[in-house]
Amino acid sequence: MMLRSCWKSRHKKSSGPASCWIRPGLTALLWLCVTQFICGSEAVGETKNVVQKDAEFDVTYNDTVTSENQTIYAFNHTVSRNKTEGVRVSVDVLSQGFESPILFVVRQKQAVLSFQVPLILRGLYQRKYPYNHLGRTLCQPPTRAASETQYFFVDVSTLSSQGTNYQLRVSRVESFTLQTDKKFSFTASPSQPQYFKYVFPDGVDTVIVKVNSDMTFPCSVMSVQDIQCPVYDLDNNVAFIGMYQTMTKKGAITVQRKDFPSNSFYVVVVVKTEDEACGGPLRFYPLRPDELIDAGNRTKVIDVVVSPAINSEVYVMGMLFCLGIFLSFYLLTLLVAFFTNFCFWLCLCSSDNGSTLSSEAITDSATSTDNNYGYMGMDKNPNAHKRIRSLESVGRSRQESLSSVEEDDYDTLDDIDSDKNIVRTKKFLCVSDLARKDKRILSKKYQIYFWNIATIAVFYALPVIQLVITYQTVVNVTGNQDICFYNFLCAHPLGALSAFNNLLSNLGYVMLGLLFLLIVLKRDIVHNRALVRNDLNALECGIPKHFGLFYAMGTALMMEGLLSACYHVCPNYTNFQFDTSFMYMIAGLCMLKLYQKRHPDINASAYTAYACLAAVIFFSVLGVVFGKGNMVFWIVFSVIHILATLLLSTQLYYMGRWRFDSGVLRRIVYVIYTDCIRQCSGPMYIDRMVLLVMGNIVNWSLAAYGLIERPNDFASYLLAIAICNLLLYFAFYIIMKLRSGERIKCLPLVCILFTAVVWGFALYFFFQGLSTWQKTPAESREHNRDCILLSFFDDHDIWHFLSSIAMFGSFLVLLTMDDDLDTVQRDKIFVF
Repeated sequence: MMLRSCWKSRHKKSSGPASCWIRPGLTALLWLCVTQFICGSEAVGETKNVVQKDAEFDVTYNDTVTSENQTIYAFNHTVSRNKTEGVRVSVDVLSQGFESPILFVVRQKQAVLSFQVPLILRGLYQRKYPYNHLGRTLCQPPTRAASETQYFFVDVSTLSSQGTNYQLRVSRVESFTLQTDKKFSFTASPSQPQYFKYVFPDGVDTVIVKVNSDMTFPCSVMSVQDIQCPVYDLDNNVAFIGMYQTMTKKGAITVQRKDFPSNSFYVVVVVKTEDEACGGPLRFYPLRPDELIDAGNRTKVIDVVVSPAINSEVYVMGMLFCLGIFLSFYLLTLLVAFFTNFCFWLCLCSSDNGSTLSSEAITDSATSTDNNYGYMGMDKNPNAHKRIRSLESVGRSRQESLSSVEEDDYDTLDDIDSDKNIVRTKKFLCVSDLARKDKRILSKKYQIYFWNIATIAVFYALPVIQLVITYQTVVNVTGNQDICFYNFLCAHPLGALSAFNNLLSNLGYVMLGLLFLLIVLKRDIVHNRALVRNDLNALECGIPKHFGLFYAMGTALMMEGLLSACYHVCPNYTNFQFDTSFMYMIAGLCMLKLYQKRHPDINASAYTAYACLAAVIFFSVLGVVFGKGNMVFWIVFSVIHILATLLLSTQLYYMGRWRFDSGVLRRIVYVIYTDCIRQCSGPMYIDRMVLLVMGNIVNWSLAAYGLIERPNDFASYLLAIAICNLLLYFAFYIIMKLRSGERIKCLPLVCILFTAVVWGFALYFFFQGLSTWQKTPAESREHNRDCILLSFFDDHDIWHFLSSIAMFGSFLVLLTMDDDLDTVQRDKIFVF
């Protein structure tokens, strides 16, 4: 009965031209009757005056609406298949009517758009912002005909008994289709979103949509959506479909043709009601739950440019370039090995001492890359043959010793427990004093470094790979590009990966890490052969050769590449430790290797070393999660940092002979009293004291800096501490080596100079800062920049290239820097 009375009243009261009322008008009345029947807006028997008007484009209609009348504006326009024109509806309510707003319903083919004015948009904590002026663009349903006339209607109604004045204007958007490589400017606001259409040109499969603005705020959202109705163009629904990202000054989305069956898409720009999502200030909280907040002027001028992305040829060139760079290091290594062996043969042929070497000795010596000229040294030393004969018994006893050795059974001399305190506290120590343990046991001890890090790598990498695959899947499914902090201006997708170039550039860590392992393996094999034939230099000369830490360093470099690639699948706040964990390990292993060179007997065990590195990673996580602006955390960390520095300094100064037990405080007071107050004697080990004083100054300064400045990037701050200590110890090692009368051979000297230069360029590109997860995604995109190498790699990719080369060079320095001592007896090599 209600539907029938409604229909009769509308049919009786309506007026308008019969020509456009027969079908469109009938449909409009039927729609209104059904709508009001469902909503229950009319009581039984109530009548309402419905007026339909033929309306025209670009004409402003001033009218009044009450609960007793309703106005329908009928529009028609011609739609062409080859030309797309936008239609925009602008509404302005001239009176304040928050309790009874005006409802506008736009009915068109395949779509219905409705909105109320004043429009109430909600922000954070459900804060309400009213807007009296609205502008909405109508979606364009596709047409198969060459030309078609389409009708649409704008229905205006309200429940307010008082008259409300409004203005309505419908206009055509002439520049609705974006052109390739042409900048288009427009203005948007929260109540006046904008979107435009882009059609893929022939031969272009991927484009980059770049949106720029000179205004940091207000915060806005950029979205790419398929051609369909409705278009989600409000702050509260723009994330429902397609790909989207927040932006302040810059935004960029790479769009592929395969993701849009219609070969076209909409570029939607929506200005948010608040700026918190872009790192802006948090507005005050309303005093009353229903309080309306004045949004102010939130108009933003925006430029949009759609440019073709790179083609498949650039992908191939980028991959070939990456492979070519690192394969050249393999070729260079082979050339250096060949040149070294050639020089050795040349030296043998040109020797004028008349000595004759056996073919077996020549072959074994020629294959050595350690530059162990043992036989040449023997000819110059008249006692060399006697020394070899005396060492034959040592070799036999070594081979006949027990094959099963316990891992903790380090001290093999009967009297080592009784005299090691005396030996290690001598004023001037030699390597022979700290290389008294059985080589087999020490080798087994240091091999644990490699096996432990290999085990850690497997258990660490598997869940990491699973997690980043999940991250990438979430990004692809939801379209939320705020999850990952890419350099969107140079992020080239491949398959499901959003930034393939950032993954490819990490290949250097893996390839150069593998190359370093091969070099270490070659040296290990040559050294073992020398031990088997009881070579004098291998048994009694040079720095003791233990390769376990080198194997661990090479493995860590490979894992750094793998985990850095995993991190760059989706770099964000929650997976930063993937990229930094093995950086800490590399720095720690390098310091341990430097210390092991002159202190093979007293170096830390693998379990202790990895436990300390685990503690560093633990503090790294805590610092990122809780350290931002938290004074309590920084005080605790600074105290722990200083105490750890003092404890380590004590251990290094006393060569591990200082016991940390319940009597440690009493012994500290006693040492201070006897050495500083009673006799005021200088330090016994001056060189070590200089190093430790410098180390404490550096670490105390870093602790003070962290406590005062409290940097946001705690992970980088912690890594800076490790690198500063490593560089300090390396510089001390080089200075003491030269002071001791030792020299640096040509190959390590070239490696040192080359590595220093590469590190300088690498750090330059690292500090460019193309993105940062310490800020909001929108603020991070302000630092995005275009590709600078082959239109495929950005600054951070170049950092990956150079840092992997620099790390490889640094490892070679550690491997070769003491080659000059291979013919020097260990009781003549100083410890420092």
